[in-house]
Amino acid sequence: MTAAPRTRWLGLASLALGLAMIIVDATIVNVAIPSIIEDLGLQLTDAEWVNTVYSLVFAALLVTVGRLGDLYGRKRIYLGGLALFVGASLLCASAPSGTLLIAARALQGIGAACILPSTLSSVNAMFRGRERALAFGIWGSVIGGMAALGPLVGGWLTTDFSWRWAFYINLPIGLVAGTIALLTVPETRDPSAAPGIDLIGIVTSAIGFAALVFGLIEGERYGWWRPTDTFRIGSWEWPFATLSPVPVALALAALFLPTFALYELRRVRANRPVLLDLRLFRYRTFRWGNLAALIVSLGEFGIVFVLPLYLQAVLGYTAFQTGLVLLATAIGAFLGGPAAANLAQRFGARQVIRAGMLFEAVGLLLIVPFLAPDTTGWRLAPALFLYGLGVGLATAQLTSVILAEVPTAQSGQASGTQSTTRQVGAALGIALLGTILAAGLGSGTKSRLIDQLGIPPQQAAALARAAKQSAGQILVQLQTQPGTQPIVQAIEAAFTDAARRTALVAAAFILVGFIASWLIPDIRPERGPTAVSEPATAESRPTG
Repeated sequence: MTAAPRTRWLGLASLALGLAMIIVDATIVNVAIPSIIEDLGLQLTDAEWVNTVYSLVFAALLVTVGRLGDLYGRKRIYLGGLALFVGASLLCASAPSGTLLIAARALQGIGAACILPSTLSSVNAMFRGRERALAFGIWGSVIGGMAALGPLVGGWLTTDFSWRWAFYINLPIGLVAGTIALLTVPETRDPSAAPGIDLIGIVTSAIGFAALVFGLIEGERYGWWRPTDTFRIGSWEWPFATLSPVPVALALAALFLPTFALYELRRVRANRPVLLDLRLFRYRTFRWGNLAALIVSLGEFGIVFVLPLYLQAVLGYTAFQTGLVLLATAIGAFLGGPAAANLAQRFGARQVIRAGMLFEAVGLLLIVPFLAPDTTGWRLAPALFLYGLGVGLATAQLTSVILAEVPTAQSGQASGTQSTTRQVGAALGIALLGTILAAGLGSGTKSRLIDQLGIPPQQAAALARAAKQSAGQILVQLQTQPGTQPIVQAIEAAFTDAARRTALVAAAFILVGFIASWLIPDIRPERGPTAVSEPATAESRPTG
């Protein structure tokens, strides 16, 4: 039975609303952290875990939850994820202490891991033909646009109300999304899936991906080999004085992820239930699309992390003003996603992906000359709009292409895999670009203080270290102190050079992704049925 067109599009709206909620929430919390620290009296390490625990749980469970959707129903997993995310948001909003807030954020991570692959696999199952490209266009524009819109919403809520409203706002959004989904989203699953749960696959993948993301995110802070800061979880402290927890985490990832892959291959050969059927990588669109997505994510998410730091430290923008500047990116993404559907129908999805990546890279390159201590948000806005337009074009159609050859019944595990690929790429991009930014900021500050101002090396090194460890936010304090203007100008110049270098590297990553996109087969939307309410049981076999 085919879903009615109006019901189908209302269902897409509910899925997009749930997706928007988890994307905005992640960026809202980044803006709200300073207020959370002040209100709850958190230590810096506790405040960092408010974000870190969410990312770790989210990345660890994407593949698992995607497969559970195939087995037990994607709509069921989506609604369960909404309920858990909203309930956890209420716990976050009412948290009286940092410990309870961190625990609630972990629950939010589980809910978000249920929502993201379920929305993607449901869209893949609900739409066919020409409408599929438009549906994925809307889905992709929500990803790109809401990531840029989050800081604006977060700045407004935190400034005019309270950081707690960054979590309370999820209640009405989740209720509306859940109600519409309950009435309009069809239940889809893999009818041919063998019963049983791959527990070893769940454990090895969760440990492996969590360890990998932790190592990439925290490498700059805790040291890639020797400890540069004390790692704590509550009252427990890392016991080794000469070894950072980061290489241990990366070693665990290097152990558990290959173990997971080999174990899954063994179960496939034995015709036993698997968490991830690695034969999916025999589909060319799935294999090369995931590679391109991984590479592009290095640049996309890294620059989103770096640019707000520059705007607030060097230009002195508030969180709300920073959000207004990034609004140009959101507008571009919201326009690019739906437009990609018609362009893909006319020119092919691969051409649209390439055009989007080129727009992203050119937008980043255009940002570089405008990064200066005397710049304004208006000067950056056109380049950010072009960048956002590219994100909208590329994200939507790249996701569509990745799933184009995957049988609908396996949409859940395929969606979880591509979401994990992007999450790992984002973590790696933040790690690499964050390291480039920090290294350039530290060395540039030290050399300018010594060579231009004649400050003694020891004092210059201390100031450079403070600038590096605070990601330039020490400027906010120095700008209020008399007699520090020369030092401020030196740090601003170092930050500007480092930010420009970071933008160039981000553009280079995206261009490498552009090159990788040439390996993707050309896919055009088929002119067959436009929707299905239940996937067919007959599936084609992968071809290399």
